Amino acid sequence: MPFLTPIPGLRAPALAFVAQGMVWAAFAAQVPVIKAQIGASDAQIGTVFLIASLGAIASVWIAPVADRLLGARSVAVTSALLGLIFIALSLSPNILTFVVVFLVVSAISGVSDIVMNARTSEVESAQNRSLMNLNHAAFSFAYAGTALMTGFAREAGFGPLAIFAVVAAIILAMSVFMHAPHGAHEENAHDSPALPMGLVWVGGFVVMAGFFTEVAVEGWSALHIERELGGDATAGALGPAILGLTMGFGRLVGQVLTRYFTDTALIAGACLTSALGAVMAALAGSPAMAQAGFGVMGLGVSLVVPLAMGIIGRSVAPSQRVAALSRASAISYAAFVVGPFTMGAVAEAVSLAASFVMVAAILVAVTVGLIPILTRRLRAVGGEL
Repeated sequence: MPFLTPIPGLRAPALAFVAQGMVWAAFAAQVPVIKAQIGASDAQIGTVFLIASLGAIASVWIAPVADRLLGARSVAVTSALLGLIFIALSLSPNILTFVVVFLVVSAISGVSDIVMNARTSEVESAQNRSLMNLNHAAFSFAYAGTALMTGFAREAGFGPLAIFAVVAAIILAMSVFMHAPHGAHEENAHDSPALPMGLVWVGGFVVMAGFFTEVAVEGWSALHIERELGGDATAGALGPAILGLTMGFGRLVGQVLTRYFTDTALIAGACLTSALGAVMAALAGSPAMAQAGFGVMGLGVSLVVPLAMGIIGRSVAPSQRVAALSRASAISYAAFVVGPFTMGAVAEAVSLAASFVMVAAILVAVTVGLIPILTRRLRAVGGEL
């Protein structure tokens, strides 16, 4: 694991990736419980996520300010706050309260996501080696393990409050080791060339497709398995758990594959693989078949976000890295806004199976539409494919 390697500056963002994986897995595996707790239908829970996820968009403007004010403590503080505020989600008695709390959760999560990716990108630049896939693998393995343990905890009778409290305690303990000194290179910012916004926009849309796919499985796989296929709580929790596990292995394999294939070619292949998995999940006739589909989705989508973010980070001047990643995040976070709403609306109008077919169609569209444009933009700025 990357946080065990003696690479200066890598441990803090790697542990932050772990923290993100833990909180979102604990949440995803309990969507059926929380949905019932606040009394929301499929369409309503999608709308709730739509409104609440606007906090992630706000984080794009908050992150640069928080990074400057907190300095070396930015990764630790945002991770600790994320773990603590998640406890409040378990106490939400109705939709309105849930929306307000989730707005704050989304904002803090977004800030943490931006600063931990920026720190990783800085270490990549300093070490002249690719590390983004490894840190994202840390997220995936943490996600898989936490989702599985959450399923077992639910079967044992533990509710969201107890589970979120344990996750928060672990994150607080890890935050002690998240000190992350960094240089923003602001003193040279006025000498930097203009941001290649065409590349940032296209790369951001590719990341958005990856996030959309992840959101689809994280938020709706347990419901699909438990409600439409008759699985129990453990079987439902295995949906997001398998996604996290296969994403982790996929990213480790992807780290090796980057030696033999261009990043853009890998992203294209990853999108098509994930689309196949989405169709498998949609057509599944049993929980096991759906879990297999989610596993294939995880193997594919695992490479999309880290490779696209790595492309953006490597293609700009050091002084522009946080700005470029923030702008790309602003675009990609739209997945957290439109994703749950769209999935919920299609599930309400047709079925959850139809929602996953829609995900497959989006991934194919990215492959044939956006990847060629991304390749041209990279060549225009002299970046690596």
